[in-house]
Amino acid sequence: MFAVVCLVVLHLATGISAQPRSTHEMTVSAAISLKNAFEEIAKTFMETHPGTKVVFNFGASGDLARQIEGGAPVDIFASAAQKDMDDIGKKDLIAANSRKNFAKNALVLIKPANSNIPINSLEDLRRGEVGKIAIGNPQTVPAGRYAEEALRHFNLWDAVKAKLIFAENVRQVLDYVARGEVDAGLVYSTDAMVRAKEAKVVMKLPEGSHQPVVYPIGVIKGTKEESLSREFVDLVVSAEGQQILNKYGFIAAKPRM
Repeated sequence: MFAVVCLVVLHLATGISAQPRSTHEMTVSAAISLKNAFEEIAKTFMETHPGTKVVFNFGASGDLARQIEGGAPVDIFASAAQKDMDDIGKKDLIAANSRKNFAKNALVLIKPANSNIPINSLEDLRRGEVGKIAIGNPQTVPAGRYAEEALRHFNLWDAVKAKLIFAENVRQVLDYVARGEVDAGLVYSTDAMVRAKEAKVVMKLPEGSHQPVVYPIGVIKGTKEESLSREFVDLVVSAEGQQILNKYGFIAAKPRM
């Protein structure tokens, strides 16, 4: 009988210890161009914060901002443009003193790696052989807004407008080009690195041809995980976080004044 009781106690103790520890779950809505870098940063964060789980919602910054405005349960927002962060800031949705610039990027013209169409500059997008050009939807995708600004800067918007295919986010533009479904596309240089064997960079667009590509991050006001969220933001802007971002092609940004 004593042995049976001991076995029962041991079983119960083992069962209790096997139960998962309560976790703090943090939702980060981030521009999809940050996917690879942020997944590595999150891994580092979770290793130093046992019991914490970082969940990502990647997408176009404009769409993510609208979700937050609509009450989506988000703890942190990282945008690929100041505008989308400004939009939720005007609605008082960013926790005080949590907004920080953390990275810069560049816009590049790409074409399928196996393409025989002689595209060597933006001007070549006028060529008759160029039938389809992919960019992000300027209404919701920052990369699409930057692309429109650049095309207008070089007086090409009206000339190529009929050829444009609007994508839901910048990674979809990359997919279209990599699969050869379009003849050219405009994406971030960091995205082009992801599928360098399938998409060839034709040129980097001059910075003066569009608004600077600067990424801000901030904690959403009212989050139940504000302390942890601020710690995640601190990691992103830290030397360790910046080293990870740099590995994926991002450039350090000057702190927001």
